[in-house]
Amino acid sequence: MFDARLRPLIDPPINAAGRYLAARGVTADAVTVAGFGLGLLAALIVALGAPVVAFFLIALNRLADGLDGAVARASHTSDRGGYLDIVLDFFFYGAVPFAFALLDPDANALAAAALLLAFYMNGASFLGFSVMAEKRGITTDIQGQKSLYYLGGLAEGAETIAVFLAMCLWPQAFPLLAWGFAAICLVSALARVILVARMLKD
Repeated sequence: MFDARLRPLIDPPINAAGRYLAARGVTADAVTVAGFGLGLLAALIVALGAPVVAFFLIALNRLADGLDGAVARASHTSDRGGYLDIVLDFFFYGAVPFAFALLDPDANALAAAALLLAFYMNGASFLGFSVMAEKRGITTDIQGQKSLYYLGGLAEGAETIAVFLAMCLWPQAFPLLAWGFAAICLVSALARVILVARMLKD
């Protein structure tokens, strides 16, 4: 919901950093993989009982997620880069709730399962439309230059990361945060399905 509104604020410094890294030979894929490694490390640290430490690693993971696209735009974009970017993002998004389930199964497992289900539904509605958009030649740059069509919704990247960071700062509130965000993701997914069904009506 807030991603498009944040872009004018975050794009200029991110693009400048991307040009700096690209000029020094850093590749977009390397930034993507490094960011993913930080995200997995964050999930591991959550599971081991130090979610406050994971807060900083998640923040670095998200910084890398912005930088990889900026590096690609400053050098060259590729289908492989776009694929790695979205797939590793979804791997990371799944790893964090799972880590909280491992941290305290009795308190967190059911809420984590609900959140993962909602993520699955949201991701399916998002990626399913991107395939149809490519097939029909539908494009947009409202979320910046992307490798695939980004159809907005209530639950996007900014909201997801804000919730993850809140979970790290207040791990005892994980069930409440997870159930609440699962509900938002569910509404977002259903809204996308309804919107896309109307857009693709023959």
